[in-house]
Amino acid sequence: MRYEAAPREAGARAGRSHNPRPAKDRCPHRPLTSSRPRPRTLSALARLSARAVHTALAVLTALTVLTVAGCASPARTTSMPPNDVIKTAQRDLTEACLTRQGLAPPRPGARPSSAARQQQVTRALFGTGRTELSLTLPTGYSVRAHTDGCLAAAQRTLYGDQRRWFRVSTVVNNLKPEASFRKEPLTEIRTRHRADLAEWRRLRARALINAKAHLQAEAHRAAAR
Repeated sequence: MRYEAAPREAGARAGRSHNPRPAKDRCPHRPLTSSRPRPRTLSALARLSARAVHTALAVLTALTVLTVAGCASPARTTSMPPNDVIKTAQRDLTEACLTRQGLAPPRPGARPSSAARQQQVTRALFGTGRTELSLTLPTGYSVRAHTDGCLAAAQRTLYGDQRRWFRVSTVVNNLKPEASFRKEPLTEIRTRHRADLAEWRRLRARALINAKAHLQAEAHRAAAR
């Protein structure tokens, strides 16, 4: 996923790429903040370049495919917060997708592979070519994502509709930047987007059901080995 500033009028400034700092371990961290409101999404990544591949893989482990502190196993999902259950299932689905393609999932502390191999993994994770999904935010930024790649496939499995999830999650995750940009109370912004918030909750509830089913099935398969 990438984002850039959409021109709001003739001569408007182009957007600036933003890479969150790489994680030092398998546990998520707070996103970087800026004086200027920036779009924030669960899987948001800036435009990738060949030199940024290794950093992008580290960012992925922190933001999209790794569990929280404790690195819980599927057998412990009953005591995990809903958000952690979904993250764990997304990690497993993404890693399984890479493995089916003969690619090793990125691991913190693992010996870096060649630049070409890293780029191959990045493309398999995030997709390639033209970005099929796009949404311009009130702040002027345009958020884009692919519909191919392992991350997109995992989102379809969990949320059922990746396009709809992309739209509502992008909106909901950027309510605070929108409030700052408009100089309005967050409560007013949330009221304005109540339909998006309702859809976000509905899709999250579906993802939680699907994530639990996936992790329970994986636990049963592991126990039978």
